[in-house]
Amino acid sequence: MRRIAIRERSDWRARAEEYGFAFHTIDGEPYWDESAYYAFSLRQIEDDIEAPTEELHAMALDLVDGILASEQQLRRLAIPEPYWDWIAHSWRERQPHLYGRMDFAYDGRGPAKLYELNYDTPTSLYEAAFFQWEWLEDQLARNGLPAGADQFNAIQEALVEAFGAIARQLPRPFLFAALRDSTEDQGTIAYLRDCALQAGVDSGEIAIEDIGISADGRFTDLDDRVIGALFKLYPLEDLFREEFGRHLPNSGLQLIEPPWKAVLSNKGILPLLWEKHRGHPNLLPAAFDDGAALQPGWVRKPLHSREGANIAMHLPDGRRVETDGPYAGPCIRQAWHPLPDFGGGYPLIGSWVVADRACGMGIREDRSPVTQDGARFVPHAILDEPRAVLMA
Repeated sequence: MRRIAIRERSDWRARAEEYGFAFHTIDGEPYWDESAYYAFSLRQIEDDIEAPTEELHAMALDLVDGILASEQQLRRLAIPEPYWDWIAHSWRERQPHLYGRMDFAYDGRGPAKLYELNYDTPTSLYEAAFFQWEWLEDQLARNGLPAGADQFNAIQEALVEAFGAIARQLPRPFLFAALRDSTEDQGTIAYLRDCALQAGVDSGEIAIEDIGISADGRFTDLDDRVIGALFKLYPLEDLFREEFGRHLPNSGLQLIEPPWKAVLSNKGILPLLWEKHRGHPNLLPAAFDDGAALQPGWVRKPLHSREGANIAMHLPDGRRVETDGPYAGPCIRQAWHPLPDFGGGYPLIGSWVVADRACGMGIREDRSPVTQDGARFVPHAILDEPRAVLMA
């Protein structure tokens, strides 16, 4: 794994706008960063990223039955009791799921270590699936990359195939929803809607804020039509807290991601994985946080935190690193395992799973060891031949 400087395309912003990548710059700071790319060997991709992703995904799915059958486990995950039966029903029915993202620390020299599962509302999808592939093809055409360079990226093809497979199971109308004022989330659902259309799946779009409730507790659109299926880029745990959340179990609404993803998108899955597979090379030791004092070398995370918010790190040398944020509630502690440092850039591997298959990855790079919402997206390539490198 190497970080290689490369000349930016002078017209990349115009190309981003042309392709609808409206959030390439956020709050005046570049989010998309093509001044460098990360290079991998094919062996690193296949053996160290792709294969562990599929194995860990299977391991996580294998836990769901036991968790849903255990009141103790559901309470450990802080899932509200009124939703237990609804979640369990969605699992028994094997309601279809679409995608998820695993976040790994990886330096190219040892096993990738799982930081967490983003299995309910994963973002950085469009830039991973589409725009970094556009970057690869364009750089090859301009001789900016060595001939034969490739990318671990079949995400879009997998999404189209998955939508085609699950379309028969979705009641109509089928809508995509996100917060009205989130440019990134709106861009993500627009991209997913396009993938669904390529699969021949007709759908609509609605802002989360515009979803209504009928007198009999059904979710409706702006024309007062009952919504049959909803892809919602909005966290399940937030829906549970909303006033209309209490209608979910009896509404007949089918969600993507389905309710059973509340088990896997919860950071409590990390200590449960460790309890079942202690010593696995891709897992970090993890436990539910009981407030007991521990030796330095751990990271505390709320069960439902996102974007590196509300993280507390107690480093082995005694230093502490903490991030602000809106999340509270029960936490887990995970063994400290640092991201690699490539000249002041700390890359986090996001490995995508679509319909149970590892199919591509994206890299977000922060200037600090905690990947937060200001992290940049940096493309990657698979190279056969070594080039000048900036070593970690």
